[in-house]
Amino acid sequence: MALNAGGPTGARERERDREHDRAPRAARPPLARNVKVLAAVSFFTDIASEMIYPLLPIFLSSVVGVSTAALGAIEGAAESVSSLLRLPAGWWSDRVKRRKPLVLLGYAIAAAARPMIAFATSVGQVLVIRLSDRFGKGIRSAPRDALIADSVPADQRGYAYGLHRAADNSGAVIGPMLAWVLLTFEWVELRALFLWAAVPGAVSVLLLWAWVHEPRPGASTGGAAPEASPETTPASAMASATARREPDHAHRALGTAFWRYLAVLFVFTLSASSDAFTLLRASQLGVSAAAIPILWAMLHVVKVSSSVWGGGLSDRVGRRPLILGGWVVYASVYLGFAFASEAWHVWSLFVVYGLYFGMTEGTEKAMVADLVPAARRGVAFGWFNAVLGLGALPASWVFGVVWARAGAAAAFSMGAGVAALATLLFVFLVPSESNRQR
Repeated sequence: MALNAGGPTGARERERDREHDRAPRAARPPLARNVKVLAAVSFFTDIASEMIYPLLPIFLSSVVGVSTAALGAIEGAAESVSSLLRLPAGWWSDRVKRRKPLVLLGYAIAAAARPMIAFATSVGQVLVIRLSDRFGKGIRSAPRDALIADSVPADQRGYAYGLHRAADNSGAVIGPMLAWVLLTFEWVELRALFLWAAVPGAVSVLLLWAWVHEPRPGASTGGAAPEASPETTPASAMASATARREPDHAHRALGTAFWRYLAVLFVFTLSASSDAFTLLRASQLGVSAAAIPILWAMLHVVKVSSSVWGGGLSDRVGRRPLILGGWVVYASVYLGFAFASEAWHVWSLFVVYGLYFGMTEGTEKAMVADLVPAARRGVAFGWFNAVLGLGALPASWVFGVVWARAGAAAAFSMGAGVAALATLLFVFLVPSESNRQR
């Protein structure tokens, strides 16, 4: 056997292998214009939002005179409205078979409402403005996510959502830095800063109005799926196999696999408390108040640098490894926060924490598109976004109660335990790509 392997035949085989290794890999096809423009839209929208959001509690308490209790009620009501609107908005975009009008309306409402904070003088006015802002977010989120899936083939979904999240997180870095520069050098006052946030908001709406178009039916592999080839990725093979065997009435049902995925995702969301607690823990462990914004910006830089990588990797190796790995990272980070004792521990944990977002944010959305028929993507993303929003409310409340009664270590350990439970449920309840192909 060894002699044969070293003979002429073996030599020819080794030469073919070397030629294959030297051959350039096929370049990734460029993403559709819709995806690139929607990424730019999110980038400018987040600049506008993050110019305001970090300063909002200070402005409302010191300038408008809103109490902390009222502030909590306002933010809770705003996020609840946003979460509850995502399902009907997604359903409606499926029914009328058009995504762009709702997406454009949602971004336009938020862009117009957000700067109005500059004119607020009472709790009631603040409540109306925040509800309007979150109303816009609520009606745009699910149709926008479905529009991204409609615009790309199955084997580019992770990459597309990863790019979108990277652009979103880039805006979250630039927005606070821009606000800091404007206020530090006293180029504008606080109320005027809120008005300046209208500029990137208007840019995002104009980009969306001028450059995003409804995809033609069948423009992506979300419609009639092509036959699988030897180069088909796990994600695209899963979508193709599903499309081939779904009955004619499949457009009326999202499928058992989707609901299992959503149930497990809800369990994981119960571990995902507000990042305000991680920042509070950082302060508790010795990170100075002046360094907190730098720590926050660093987290978003890691998100940006890992989001495209994570989403693109999920296109090649499948969604499950990225989601499971990301959730394990999350549980480990929370366990780290529970037992951390030095400020440098916090900086290290925040770097790893950013990797969790890069691995999962785009991948989780891509898996939604993989699991449901193209005609039901809007309502599917409506359920997805609603579950994330509704699960986050009790998660933060319970986390805060446990912290108050048993301490930070107990609260973060609880979060790590819930995340670990969700990871195990994912392994046993959510079918793998190979199972879906059969």
